[in-house]
Amino acid sequence: MTAPMRLTTDAAATYRSIDAVGRTATADPHQLVELMYKECVAALRSAAFATEKRQLAVKSERIARATAILFALEGGLDFERGGDVSRTLATLYHGLRSQIVQASIGRDPAPFRAVADDLEEIAGAWSQARAA
Repeated sequence: MTAPMRLTTDAAATYRSIDAVGRTATADPHQLVELMYKECVAALRSAAFATEKRQLAVKSERIARATAILFALEGGLDFERGGDVSRTLATLYHGLRSQIVQASIGRDPAPFRAVADDLEEIAGAWSQARAA
């Protein structure tokens, strides 16, 4: 028997969970990629803020979220159909994860922001390509 789902005492966390489910339930694969980029950027910016404020638990959780999203983005690549673009993105995602892991052991928030900026640029290109 499974335990009943409990609402967390953190209302904001509950809202984020419900909001994420709502946004992904009807999204097509291209929209999901856009959402993943946005969520990863948000996690990285939050990790930078937590680094500045010495909130180590938040920093750790946000880093874990960002790296998990990058793994998911890489895992979703279609190397047969995507060819060179997929290989380039796989290399990029791997490099970004490495930068995040390296930054995680330090106290400088700048690397998190730099990776977030890079992802925002990629997300913008993704949106433009999708709209074309």
